[in-house]
Amino acid sequence: MRITPAVELEYRCSKLQEEMEKSGLDAVLILQNADLFYFTGTIQSGCLYVPLKGQPIYMVRRDAGRARMESGLQEVIPFSSMGDIPSILAKYGYDLPKNIGMEFDVLPVSFFNRYRKVFSDAVISDATHLIRLVRMIKSKYEIHLMQDAARQVDSVYKRAIEVLSEGITDLDLAAELELVARKDGHPGLIRMRVFNGEMCFGHTFSGTDSAVPAYTDTPLGGMGVSPAFGQGAGLKRIERNEPVIVDFAGNCDGYLVDQTRVFALGGLSDRLVKGYNDMLAIQDIMKGMIINSPSWGEVYDACLNAAVEMGYKDYFMGVKGSQVSFIGHGIGIEIDEYPFIARGFNSMKIEPGMVFAFEPKLIFPEEGAIGIENTFYLANDGTLHQLTYSSEELKIIRK
Repeated sequence: MRITPAVELEYRCSKLQEEMEKSGLDAVLILQNADLFYFTGTIQSGCLYVPLKGQPIYMVRRDAGRARMESGLQEVIPFSSMGDIPSILAKYGYDLPKNIGMEFDVLPVSFFNRYRKVFSDAVISDATHLIRLVRMIKSKYEIHLMQDAARQVDSVYKRAIEVLSEGITDLDLAAELELVARKDGHPGLIRMRVFNGEMCFGHTFSGTDSAVPAYTDTPLGGMGVSPAFGQGAGLKRIERNEPVIVDFAGNCDGYLVDQTRVFALGGLSDRLVKGYNDMLAIQDIMKGMIINSPSWGEVYDACLNAAVEMGYKDYFMGVKGSQVSFIGHGIGIEIDEYPFIARGFNSMKIEPGMVFAFEPKLIFPEEGAIGIENTFYLANDGTLHQLTYSSEELKIIRK
């Protein structure tokens, strides 16, 4: 277990203050766990107050003692109610802010209304974009954590080769792979920012179950074990000559990578083999574009057009009628960070420091899913590094 260095936290808060100045904000209030972890190094329940100038104040309701141990911020203090905030700010010499930013994309309305009463004379606006911009550019410290997460998913890949056998269920296979990751420090959860974005380790399934759409904003869905969580591995038994897809997110000290690999017992149809090779070609198209700093949407459009020209209009990134409008997504503390390699994102460009997962996939309802996913990092010198490194070979197991 690593504690986020104080210098990291100070730098992150200073970058947020730079964005606040551009946007005319006097303060930002941060409450969501992922953002709290990024800016404080812990997720103890409370509120981080970031002023335009000066030191941030982390006001903790539960548990303040633990927050002091885990956070490298200078000012970590207990508080019991939102009504205490004005007096706390006055104690530190801060006037009540007139323009406040909050995380509108994830903030419960009831919480917003309570904070609005505390800051009744302030204008409260959405700071989500500012926070995403700061988190979008990864430090060397963050990259090192993600490299450790990549080693974790490589262990998962190797275990899949060992345990995959005819007759076991998708759930059996998922449990074996999750055990490996848990023993390597995976907390058993991955964070998604999107509302109702529930996810555990990822998706592991075989054959036609991998083509079952679900409520998740993902190209793959799966039956799951219950309508209560209708996604992921189910009770289907793995058969020979069908694709087994393992879409797995590693998690090391809160930092994620995303990797997808495909396996099969015996062999696969010519259409699936060709489809897999074509998805590798789509990945190569992305690699060739990224180094020229295109817009996020330009990468999406080029790769989508290539997939359509290959004949996959009805199969690319989901079954027809349930296709998603992205091919890649930023990744870090959450699995859906900036950048979005998606339709319509044409005003923002790929920049050094970005980390993203790229996942061209095909879903054939009568056969199953095929495709690839890797996590990439664009370095400051403009070179593209692939963080996930398990063999990209379509793994045919002859048992």
